[in-house]
Order: sequence, then structure tokens, then C-alpha cells
Amino acid sequence: MITVNGLRKRFGATTALDGMTFTVQPGQVTGFVGPNGAGKSTTMRVVLGLDAADAGEALVDGHPYRALCHPLRHVGSLLDAAAVSPGRTARNHLLWLAHSQGLGPRRVDEVLDTVGLTSVARRRAGGFSLGMRQRLGIAAALLGDPPTLMLDEPFNGMDPEGIIWMRRLTRELAAGGRAVLVSSHLMSQLQDIADHVVVAGRGRVLADASVTQLLAAVSDGRVTVRSAAARAAAVLAGGGGSVTVAGDGTLVVTGLPAEAIAALLSRNGVPFSELAAHRATLEDAYLELTRDAVEYRAADPAAADPAAADPAAAAPAATPGKAL
Repeated sequence: MITVNGLRKRFGATTALDGMTFTVQPGQVTGFVGPNGAGKSTTMRVVLGLDAADAGEALVDGHPYRALCHPLRHVGSLLDAAAVSPGRTARNHLLWLAHSQGLGPRRVDEVLDTVGLTSVARRRAGGFSLGMRQRLGIAAALLGDPPTLMLDEPFNGMDPEGIIWMRRLTRELAAGGRAVLVSSHLMSQLQDIADHVVVAGRGRVLADASVTQLLAAVSDGRVTVRSAAARAAAVLAGGGGSVTVAGDGTLVVTGLPAEAIAALLSRNGVPFSELAAHRATLEDAYLELTRDAVEYRAADPAAADPAAADPAAAAPAATPGKAL
């Protein structure tokens, strides 16, 4: 497991970490998300001993990285897929890593097969696509068969088949009892694989919860109902619900679960054609939690260019008697 406790780190006048604290538990995939500048990469570099924290500690299985003998047998990581000598073949890149950890060539061939690079094992890494370099980086992370893994943006450069493979691999690794930390901006991919999510912003933890808990909190118990608005609103309000009539005539109800709403309407003879509980996505939760923590925010194109918001505004005015 990974334990991050009270990490603080400054780079000159910039505070990168401001008390970052969380734990990555074994047997699950933990998503690590946040805006650019949130401190995710710095946190992972501190865990791996690549940066020194000003305060706090980061431990792998209760030990600092520098104290681990044969560290790749304890924690595997992918931080930068480009961190490979372009003149080395894929196999030779892994061989020198294996040698440093007391591992033999058989293990190198096993991980090359796991990531699907056996057929290009003797090609120079400089000619690899980004997706192939990602696979090579994942092979390096798996080399020591570690119980803990940290993967930074592992979906980058992957084609659809590669993305599906990556999702399956991370789930299998966690199912085998490993602690897996995945940092990514692709919320749709994380929602499919993560059991737990740590949301960071401005060097601090904004949320640390299971995906189920996070989505339930954002969903806010809202239920959409399509029915005779006036009658349905009266019945549901009388049953303890809070009802808002949307512009299209549907009702948004809070305070009552979907089952209770259906029972109330049926008991009172109010027909309805649609009843759906609002299901938030991980992206919804992320945007809600990081709204005030975004450091680099671009201007809204629609605000800068009225024509972007209203295409009709860009059309030339018609001149009487002149065809446009």
C-alpha cells in the first residue's frame, strides 16, 4: 500500500503540496484526479524519491522508497513513457532494469508478452509510437511483479483496443490484491475501473471516497418525472417531496426515492410516462469538487465571440430585394 501523510512541497514561491494526505489500499484501483497544478505528479515523484518533500512522509508498505532493497519488486511505476533511451531495443531496455533488480531474462520475456510487445521486442524504442512506449513503460512497471503500482496517464496514446486492454489489466491487478494508483484526466475511463477516488486541488485533498459514495453525493437524490405537472406536483409535495417544474414540463423531485415516487403517483391515480433517478458521472463529481481549484482556466469562446453562442449573429443582415 501507499501512505501519503501531510506532504508539503514548495518550488520557489509556488506551493505544490499543501498537506497532501491519503492512502492507496491493496485490492483496489484508486483514481488520482485533479486539475493541472493540483500536485498529482509531485506527489508521485515524492513517493518514488525523485523529489524530496519539505514536510510529511510518503511510504510504500511502511517504508520510504530509498530504504527499499530492489524497489521494483515493491512498487512499479509509469510516470513518463518517453523516459527510455531511443537507441535501445525494447528488450534491452527491460534487461538492464531487470539486472538491477536481480531478475533474469525470462521475466523480461514474460512482461513483454503481457503487454503485447513480443513481436517488436528487438526494435529500437525510438521508433515506437506513443501507445507502444506506454506499453513498454507498463512492462517496466510490472517487471518486479510488485504489490503496488503507480500509473500516470496510462491511457495516453492508446488506441481503442489498447484502452480496453488497459482497463482490463488494471482491474486484474487489483483483483490479485495489488494496490493500484491511476492518475488520469480521462474521467470516463476511471469511472470504469476505479473503486476509490482521491480528488486533489491546489496541493490538497478535496475528496477521498469510494466512487459509489462520490456519485451518490453529487446525484443529490434527484429524480426526473414526466407526468401531468400540476397533479403530480401536488401529490408528490404532499408526500414530502420537493418539486421543481422544469421548462419542458418535467418535474425534478428531491427528498423521495424513485420507488416512493412511483408508489405515490400510482396510488393517487396520476399517470406518468417517465421516471428516472439522476445518475451523476465521475466527471460531474470532478467538476463540482474542483470548480474553485482550477489554476489555469481558458476564456469561454462563446463569451469572446457572440457568434459562437448564436450562429445567427454571424449571418449578414438581409438587404431588401437582394438575394443572399
